[in-house]
Amino acid sequence: MQRITAPDESPAAGWQRAMYAFLAEKERRSGSARTVQSYSRMLRDFFGRSAKTPDEVTSQDVFTWAYGTGLSGRQPGSITIGARLACLSSFYRFLIRMKVVASNPCDALERPRVVQGSPRGLSADQIQRLLAVIPETPVGFRDRAIILTLILTGRRRAEVLGLKAGDISEDGSPYYSYRGKGGKTGKREMPRPALSAIEAWLASTGRSLATQEASDSLWPDTRTGRGITSGTFYTNLRRYLKKAGLPPSGVHIFRHSGAKVRRDAGESVGEVSSFLDHSSLAVTTTYLRRLEGQEDKSWAIVAEAIGL
Repeated sequence: MQRITAPDESPAAGWQRAMYAFLAEKERRSGSARTVQSYSRMLRDFFGRSAKTPDEVTSQDVFTWAYGTGLSGRQPGSITIGARLACLSSFYRFLIRMKVVASNPCDALERPRVVQGSPRGLSADQIQRLLAVIPETPVGFRDRAIILTLILTGRRRAEVLGLKAGDISEDGSPYYSYRGKGGKTGKREMPRPALSAIEAWLASTGRSLATQEASDSLWPDTRTGRGITSGTFYTNLRRYLKKAGLPPSGVHIFRHSGAKVRRDAGESVGEVSSFLDHSSLAVTTTYLRRLEGQEDKSWAIVAEAIGL
């Protein structure tokens, strides 16, 4: 095995440098800053808890962490466990390629069978109920603007919460630039109601798009001035849903809702696919089938045949 440290650095510094190199390679290959941030968070959590260097880690250490409770205090689901194992295994494959460790402790563990949750989308009436309970305060104006942007653009949570003032441009019609899943970039028309909600939110705090720096977050926290965290928005969302008499849900429900309302309004699978920025119609078809359920046009024939 090659040594991981330079002659004048500590072993801990050497392993830290190896982690940075892994994350840098991951960003170049995936093009996704979100993936890198997620991997960095998981690796730091694992090695912080185990208090071991990578060459000391055992399969038992990996199992305890992957299936253990996280910062939320809840037991992880199959998707979370799978993500943890994928992250750690990827790091060890990198270390093996660099010839600094000989084996991957993740190889001895079975990956859990992923159980997909049933996606849900709010109807147009439910969206109206939700919007009606959001207060007309600066925080309420901000959250309303975020919700409308999520629904009307179909973009994912990180893509919307990561928007900067400079991402909004006027070229006859308003446009927004985004960096999507897998590093995909694009520029799309910003729906007018979403833009109006954004302008109302900024005006409620004495700002406007024209006075914002290009690098300023579109959603600065009213207390810190920094970009709102997904945790803060999620906490507010749960309160709004409860007040509107709607079941608790995550932020991704708005992407489902945007697709659902468009389908209910008569848009084709192809049009919804373009809205969601899916890679193929097959992906959208599967997505909509899980969201809407699959119609059975023949059950009546069977029922009649058996005398029901």
